[in-house]
Amino acid sequence: MSEQNPIPQHVAIIMDGNGRWAELRGKERYEGHAAGVEPVRAALRAAVRRGVKFLTLYAFSTENWGRPEQEVEALMELFCQSVVRETPELVRQGVRVEMIGDRSRFSQKVRGYLGQVEQETAAGETLTLILALNYSSRSEIVRAVRRIAGQVARGGLLPEEIGEETLGRALDTAAYPDPDLIVRTSGECRLSNFLLWQASYAELYFPEVLWPDFTEDEFDRALEEYARRDRRFGLVR
Repeated sequence: MSEQNPIPQHVAIIMDGNGRWAELRGKERYEGHAAGVEPVRAALRAAVRRGVKFLTLYAFSTENWGRPEQEVEALMELFCQSVVRETPELVRQGVRVEMIGDRSRFSQKVRGYLGQVEQETAAGETLTLILALNYSSRSEIVRAVRRIAGQVARGGLLPEEIGEETLGRALDTAAYPDPDLIVRTSGECRLSNFLLWQASYAELYFPEVLWPDFTEDEFDRALEEYARRDRRFGLVR
């Protein structure tokens, strides 16, 4: 990595292509999601190895509730199993797990497992893994605006005092830096309602690889591409 483009502090990944991966192999879509667990491990290993401090994974969008009920149930079961199985390794690696999104729609079982992994990994200092679950950026912004409107209504904030920082503090991601690099696998070139406010100056990278085929080498290639970018943030060198 060059001095001008150091290791990104925050990498966010849209894990796309599980269904297509399964279909290309004559498998059920659930099998594609199951195959997508190992790439999560690979991304975590690579992020820790390269010194990334925040890794956000777009795991389940608000729009995903519109998928077939059987697929959604399978995803939820896979999530619960993975949380239980992976927690000891996350603790060993010093990974702290946190969530953004609206968890109220999840079952009590899923909320319980999520709270468990957050509690058991809370001491992790090597990397913060942020799971975007039942997340959509537009919904997040609406909820943030409602919080700010509540402050104004209670007299705690004047309208003319509202600025970019006000909205940033009201977002789900208030505790984290904006992403430096956003990766979407499968070759699709869109953000799909993911971190729209936070992505203002993120570098975007769209590799063709489907998510189940994402490896540590693919993560390294994403960081190499990031290092080649000239990040000026609207300024001139």
